[in-house]
Amino acid sequence: MAFVTTRDGTRLFYKDLGPKHAPALVFHHGWPLTADDWDAQLLFFLHQGFRVIAHDRRGHGRSDATTHGNEMDTYAADVIDLAAALDLKGAVHIGHSTGGGEVTRYVARAEAGRVAKAVLIGAVPPIMLKTDAYPAGQPIEVFDGFRAALAAGRATLFWDVPIPFYGCNRDGAAVNEAIRANWFRQGMSGDAHAHYECIKAFSETDFTEDLKAITVPVLVLHGEDDQIVPIVASAPLAAKLLPDATLKTYPGFPHGMATTHADVINADILAFLKA
Repeated sequence: MAFVTTRDGTRLFYKDLGPKHAPALVFHHGWPLTADDWDAQLLFFLHQGFRVIAHDRRGHGRSDATTHGNEMDTYAADVIDLAAALDLKGAVHIGHSTGGGEVTRYVARAEAGRVAKAVLIGAVPPIMLKTDAYPAGQPIEVFDGFRAALAAGRATLFWDVPIPFYGCNRDGAAVNEAIRANWFRQGMSGDAHAHYECIKAFSETDFTEDLKAITVPVLVLHGEDDQIVPIVASAPLAAKLLPDATLKTYPGFPHGMATTHADVINADILAFLKA
């Protein structure tokens, strides 16, 4: 397995597949998952001739767990270290959910020439928490409930979350037990403390200034039936703040649409990459 060591000594697991000279796509996963959540994208874009890279965030999957650094500034610094170690230039960073927040903060701070474009999928920016500036956000009690449930029994929480995550609770929808088990497997492979602290990171981080600072083209994709990151407080607001954004939404698609509707999402990302 491949690892890069960050500035504070944390080892991050990563996958790096495809020709090193090919255009690089870097995938950033959601909470509490791992690089494995991108299987449908890694395989598709590898076969399209791209170099595909995906890492496990610190405290998630195969990366080191730390008692410190489980917040967006450190997540972004970790990506800066990963990009430097792999000498990535002109890469496209693609983030889902919490990973979309990580992409936003990283791209806003990235060294010149490192990033060509970005893609945000069901992403948390500008902020999930209800605030005076963003009254459509969710109240703090929602995230306190997540923390309480995780502390009471992470396995139970992680078995339950995939149902709304993939829209399995909608009329006519069926539970795909294999997808649910894979979500559970990924979540349980990480560290409970890191997952607990990451709830604050994905819900309370305000990305307003990061979005305004991003000058590269950004594709913003969001499911209109996203029950995890409701669209009313996310994608349209983020797209307005980005200087160069393309917004596309999907009626009826859930939060986990990169898995449930991989063919549609992959095709739209590919078109953006070729534009």
